[in-house]
Amino acid sequence: MSAIRAGQGLLVGLLRCGHCGRKLHVRYWGGRGTNARYLCKGDYDDGGQYCIGFGGASVDRRLSQELLKVISHLGVDASLRAIEELSAGDAAQRAALSSKLEQLEYEAKKAFEQYDAVDARNRLAAAELERRWNEKLEEIGTVKERLASLNEQRHSLSVEEEARIRQMGEDFAELWQSDRCPPTLKKMIFRTAMEEIIVRTDAEKKTLEFTIHWKGGAHTQLVMERPRPVTEIATPMEALEIIRRMAVRHGDDQIASVLTRLGYSTGKQKRWNQNRVATVRRNYSIPGQKRALPDPDRVSLSEAARICDVSHRTIERLVEAGVLKREQAAPRAPWEIRRADLNAEPVQNILKRLFRIGKLVLQGGRPEKQTPLFAEKEGDGNARHHE
Repeated sequence: MSAIRAGQGLLVGLLRCGHCGRKLHVRYWGGRGTNARYLCKGDYDDGGQYCIGFGGASVDRRLSQELLKVISHLGVDASLRAIEELSAGDAAQRAALSSKLEQLEYEAKKAFEQYDAVDARNRLAAAELERRWNEKLEEIGTVKERLASLNEQRHSLSVEEEARIRQMGEDFAELWQSDRCPPTLKKMIFRTAMEEIIVRTDAEKKTLEFTIHWKGGAHTQLVMERPRPVTEIATPMEALEIIRRMAVRHGDDQIASVLTRLGYSTGKQKRWNQNRVATVRRNYSIPGQKRALPDPDRVSLSEAARICDVSHRTIERLVEAGVLKREQAAPRAPWEIRRADLNAEPVQNILKRLFRIGKLVLQGGRPEKQTPLFAEKEGDGNARHHE
């Protein structure tokens, strides 16, 4: 399990997808980047879709309620044991010191008796016995000081203090919600009490089903409504699908332009712009970029016309005739034409003839009755038109 960090998501490292078995990860979004969203990537990296994704705030609250329901009464028991251990610890220490003091007093008495019985004329023996007696007296003084200090620090809980400690155990839920209980501490409590949480969604993805594996082997199952962000309810699904398809290569500015041309508006009936597209991508964990990514294998309509040194309309006619293929992520989206197709022999033959006679002759056809697509240059047999 990963190390505990300071993010607001309380279940990081505990959630596992019940569909594919992968660990869920967390992403933060919102104006301050503190709103947690849990995600299972599924087979997205292989071209698929995300497996599960849901907002973290309501899930954290629901799982916290389950945690508090299980351990709140344990808080009362722990408070009582703390009171007992506090009193028992002091009593045990005092008893040990009293016993040691009694033993030292006995040894000091014996040392004095030996010193008193020795012949004073045997000065060496008398000095040694006196030294031993003094050592015992010093040890007795030290133990008496420690015992007196312990007695001075002895503090018996009053009835009011004991009631307050009991109340702290009973009000564990209130303490949990307090700002003085940081997310890192809550995560430590979650990981201490829970081994893992398996999460699944129903077929319609309207509910979340959790199986909590507690430390010790017990299991709890619960079901809750799947939290849905405002954007999921408000943003038209068609617009969301266009964003998903175009975000692969196109920029947020291009996506906003296409959505506007197609007549879509945001859930709040506002005009699409680059920032609003970026917000939707962030809320739905759709990878993308502000500006289009350069693609060495594909070019736009304008780039294709520039490369071939023809007008936009010429490229469009080649596409309409089926001579040249183009890709389009969504209606009204920018065209994407493969460079390899521009260099293909059929296209190059048509362009060469166009440069030679100044008329577009499609494969298998005759010169169309049209105004020349190129303006005749003085002193040059090849007429070219630059848009």
